[in-house]
Amino acid sequence: MNTPAYNLIPPEELGKGSPIKLEVCDSEFDLYWKMAIEVFDLIKENNEKGKKTVMIIPYGPVGPYKRLAWLVNKYRLSLKNCYFVNMDEYLTDDKEWMPAEHPFSFRGGMERSFYSLVDEELNVPKDQYMFPKPGEEEKVWEFIQENGGLDMCWGGVGITGHVAFNEPPEPGEEMTNEEFLALPTRVLKLARETKTINAFMNCGADLDGIPDWCITVGMKEIFSAKKVRLCMPRDWNCAMLRKILHGPKTCKVPCSLFQDHPDTMIYAAACALSMPTQEIRITNK
Repeated sequence: MNTPAYNLIPPEELGKGSPIKLEVCDSEFDLYWKMAIEVFDLIKENNEKGKKTVMIIPYGPVGPYKRLAWLVNKYRLSLKNCYFVNMDEYLTDDKEWMPAEHPFSFRGGMERSFYSLVDEELNVPKDQYMFPKPGEEEKVWEFIQENGGLDMCWGGVGITGHVAFNEPPEPGEEMTNEEFLALPTRVLKLARETKTINAFMNCGADLDGIPDWCITVGMKEIFSAKKVRLCMPRDWNCAMLRKILHGPKTCKVPCSLFQDHPDTMIYAAACALSMPTQEIRITNK
């Protein structure tokens, strides 16, 4: 098997020549601070101009949220002119929202991880943030357009190279890059790879514990953002980071398509810059 050229790029050379900017962070915790500060600065700048701040935001990575809440409270930054769309949500087998109290509910998670931490006099009004809902998919695009378009979309990158739950086409499924970029908010089934890595991270590798179904904001909405910020804080991000920065533009690696976006940056922890070496690791004890 031939090793792709991008897998041979030394870590210190990553990002050079790529249309996607790369910001290297010493650790995932530095990444969370940098992401929180960028969101804080954008809101502050828009507030000073008397403008709305309209963003697609994730429930993952969660790390930036308590940092952002701390910054908001300390520096008394008003979020009253913010309009937030959460990018995705797990669904039940009936393709409905999970109860907010379920550990995997992103709606409940956002309340616990962010909204409940912000002082009430500064917080986002409840009618100014939303989650994609089955049967009401078109409301995401309407919400964005009614509020003047997206300033930013930020979120993590999945093991398949997806952002939100925009999974690549399954093997044998034909789709052009243009068709993929036109996909709107929709219900879909999670890729097997996504279920596996999420089970590893979130429920002790219980593959049956991760839902089969989700709803996601589409590439159509995300690509319309003025700024896209992608977070890659894990060591298992290293192969996909290289594909996104230096591989071909293909919907088989969804985030590689941001090579054609005017302002995309990846925040990557140093561990994500490793070269994906083919080896079987043997530990002698």
